[in-house]
Amino acid sequence: MSDINAFIDEQVKNNDVFLFMKGTPDFPQCGFSGQVAQILNYLEVEYASANVLESDELREGIKQYSNWPTIPQLYVKGEFVGGCDIIREMAQEGELQQLFVDKGIQAKQAS
Repeated sequence: MSDINAFIDEQVKNNDVFLFMKGTPDFPQCGFSGQVAQILNYLEVEYASANVLESDELREGIKQYSNWPTIPQLYVKGEFVGGCDIIREMAQEGELQQLFVDKGIQAKQAS
């Protein structure tokens, strides 16, 4: 399990915005993953992602890494931000956009 932890840690720390999701941004395989990808795309945020369906080890490893039971999981500048409900709420309140601004990440601002 240490290999998967190293992989997760590397992705989270080497990408400003990283999404662990079911499927890919272009082809999400779960509605919740799709919603988070849609929000990030709408905000025009550059992000990297990993498909947890490609590996049981990754799917279980990310849950242990974050101590969070569900996927998707969004990380910004190495910090776990949340899953679908949290991200959706933050986006609706403008908090997600503000988080990106605070962290120096380019994002489209609400009009």
